Amino acid sequence: MTTTLHRGTEPSRPVRTWVRSAPGTHIWLLIIAITSLVIELSSQGLEHFLLHRNSSNIHELTKHPVQSLFTSAFWIENPSSFLLYLVLFELVHATVERWLGTLRWLCTVVVGHVVATLISQEYVLWSIQNQHLPKRLAHAMSHVVDIGVSYGLAASAGILVYRLPHPWRWLYLAGVIGFFGIPVATGGTFTDLGHLTALAIGFACWPLTRGVPERKAVAANGRAGHSG
Repeated sequence: MTTTLHRGTEPSRPVRTWVRSAPGTHIWLLIIAITSLVIELSSQGLEHFLLHRNSSNIHELTKHPVQSLFTSAFWIENPSSFLLYLVLFELVHATVERWLGTLRWLCTVVVGHVVATLISQEYVLWSIQNQHLPKRLAHAMSHVVDIGVSYGLAASAGILVYRLPHPWRWLYLAGVIGFFGIPVATGGTFTDLGHLTALAIGFACWPLTRGVPERKAVAANGRAGHSG
């Protein structure tokens, strides 16, 4: 005997299925939503403390290297940009996580975030030591707010190129290289360098796309059955 559940019995089921298909992405989004709310409700002094304390700048990397690399990935400087990141996470991170699986996606994101952060801050340190920055800016740059999720996002955007079919792959490749590369080529900031580095890390993570197991398609009609 087969019983069919009607589509209207569990209206939340498609949402739950969508979230569970990319758990890492949505847990990350939830944490960012909480930290963004904290920033939004904080006084100016507390906001300044939280943003600087959780930055992965030279000062914090020297004092708390592991902690600053970890916590900086869960804050955004402007809470009003959360909706934009929500869309980008769903389009980029969730797509890559569903394709590669959570572990391979997370490996790409972590490596991209860490390497891009270290290289961009090494560039800042080099600029300070070689006096390419005015003395009045040296202290400010070593304590600059360097938080956010954009490096991990750039890494995911890089590896996503291997998911796209031809000829869209080449159009997408040209687009992301132009988007992240032009600011660096025209004298961008250390953040622009970090974005381009993370994108390159995403490209370099191509071996993670090999042998990706086939994933069973989730029925779109929302029906389930059991026999008895």
